[in-house]
Amino acid sequence: MDKKLPKVAYFCMEYGLSDNLPIFSGGLGILAGDYLKTAKELELPIVGIGILWRKDYTTQLIGEDGYPYDLYPNHQFQNLIDTNISVKCRVRGTDIYCKVWKVENYRNAVLYLLDTDLGRPEQDWITQKLYGGADQDRVAQEIILGIGGIRALRALNLDIDIYHLNEGHAVFAGLELIREKMEDGFTFEEAWEKTRKEIVFTTHTPVEAGNETHDLGLLMYMEANNGLSEQQMRQIGGNPFNMTIAALRLSCQANAVSQLHGETARKMWEHIPDAAPITAITNGVHVGTWQDNKIRSAYETGTDIWQPHLEAKKRLIEYIKEKNQVSFDPDVLTIGFARRAAAYKRGGLIFKRMDILGPLLEQGRLQLVYSGKAHPNDHTGKKIIQEIVNISKQYPNIVFLENYNMEIAALMVQGCDAWLNNPLRPMEASGTSGMKAALNGVLNISVIDGWVGEAVRHRESGWLLDKVLNKNVTSTEDQDNYDLEAFYQVLLKEVIPIYYNDRERWINMMKSSIKMAIEKLTSQRMIDQYYQLLYNKAYEAKNYFLAGAETFGKFDFINPS
Repeated sequence: MDKKLPKVAYFCMEYGLSDNLPIFSGGLGILAGDYLKTAKELELPIVGIGILWRKDYTTQLIGEDGYPYDLYPNHQFQNLIDTNISVKCRVRGTDIYCKVWKVENYRNAVLYLLDTDLGRPEQDWITQKLYGGADQDRVAQEIILGIGGIRALRALNLDIDIYHLNEGHAVFAGLELIREKMEDGFTFEEAWEKTRKEIVFTTHTPVEAGNETHDLGLLMYMEANNGLSEQQMRQIGGNPFNMTIAALRLSCQANAVSQLHGETARKMWEHIPDAAPITAITNGVHVGTWQDNKIRSAYETGTDIWQPHLEAKKRLIEYIKEKNQVSFDPDVLTIGFARRAAAYKRGGLIFKRMDILGPLLEQGRLQLVYSGKAHPNDHTGKKIIQEIVNISKQYPNIVFLENYNMEIAALMVQGCDAWLNNPLRPMEASGTSGMKAALNGVLNISVIDGWVGEAVRHRESGWLLDKVLNKNVTSTEDQDNYDLEAFYQVLLKEVIPIYYNDRERWINMMKSSIKMAIEKLTSQRMIDQYYQLLYNKAYEAKNYFLAGAETFGKFDFINPS
């Protein structure tokens, strides 16, 4: 068998390569950007397929009452190469033309973006707002990503072995692969089986909103079925059509994004017949993007790590002064919290005990830096931000940094002293902000969910709230009470005393955190596991299928259990 590395096309709705290319909403996009940067650095045969979002996800600012509001500037993107290629898709009875751009100079990542905003009123709306609009908008966007993405690869004459669907948004790519094979004379069942041998899928969340469903009648009306019958669509994704279920049935291999998420995902989807087996590949982050150069150098050379940490902290403090007109003290313990503002992330949890937190703030023992965006239509998430912003008006040592982006993220994960992570369990599939913090010696204070349980060692490279108290937790209310009690016990008895009174131990914990992150949490490790557990497995299976069992012998898919 040919042992060459399989050529991979990676489909994702968003990519976070740089703030100069604002076509991402949060963690999913940042992960995809880190993945492409790493692929290029390692000279791997991988290309990305995405959409050029002309109006971004949202520029989210804070109103006078603390409630976020959204703006949608029309971006004029730089560093895009016109491939002089366009492809056509059908959406709602209309031929839609998609221009194909190639991204240039964002750490040389290889990424092609589809764009329908070409001065045609009947189609300009499709690729303007990431995750914007109603159901028909989303379906149209997913037609462009999936069906248009495959057609773009064909028009670019790119030879692809494996198609990687990063989340369910790109599922219609599988329908286009089936259509191609049926056009070549294969039956639907044969085309589906052949297509499964060349698709792998990553599922990112157990949250219901992240496992998208659409009425099958709507998909037929929008022409997302791509020529397949309603019955054939029902066989793939059911009715309502579940994008995650469809992706699992269109793939030969799938992965969750942490070991704990693997357990959760297998349990979630174990009732689905003919689904791909789900293994676990923990997410990783791009070291060159997120680790401060001076902190890396100090760690590698064994020199003083506190001084570069203080320099990074002062950069964050300068940004806070510029943007919020608030003066933070570099000598005061600073805890960061930055992620998408969603209810299950519990961004406002620690403020439920102001009887404890208030005096710490008033005494100048603690500083808190918050940031994050809510989905423009998520009013619960926006109210969480409003709550934090309004509390910050009472305490000059709490700030909320508006319009969370990669610049703010880098400043925070490099410049805070500790990083708070307290989602409801088991709702956090992975979570990568804490990985970036760990790379810089910023100590995680976290519940055991996502990646944390397989990496952080309690009291050595951070603190695990689940290990503080010996109590049974059975409900959401129990989790809130448990995590509040555990957080304040750790904060008062360990974090604050060690930070102020035992600098040597704090620095040793910082070094343990960096060591942990380098060994376990990088995108280089992640992409290596993608090849081992997804791409190579799929590629071998595809060749076995094409050549016949007599040539290759029996091939077994990976058994994740």
